[in-house]
Amino acid sequence: FGMPIVELVTTGRRSGKERSTMLAAPIADADRVVLVASFGGDDRHPAWYLNLQANPEVRVTTAGSTRTMNARIATDEEKDELWPQITSRYQGYADYQKRTERPIPVVILESR
Repeated sequence: FGMPIVELVTTGRRSGKERSTMLAAPIADADRVVLVASFGGDDRHPAWYLNLQANPEVRVTTAGSTRTMNARIATDEEKDELWPQITSRYQGYADYQKRTERPIPVVILESR
């Protein structure tokens, strides 16, 4: 879809074990990576999202470079600003939001 692919490594909220997930990143630059916890429009949040809520320190690998980052949920204002950029990269995110009543979270990973 023309977006960078990242490997996100979170710590399992119950197991405490590392969990790896491959995700598309609609926005990625030197200091931040933006992810969308869409889960394909499912009514549930994806496990990786629940894990980073419990432990926001994550590891991200993209383009052969790995770095430790801190995750946070975008504020409503940030999401309002980011959402048009996100959906311009991949319209499917807007379609996913139509499938579910839960607000799809936007996650910002920032360099430590």
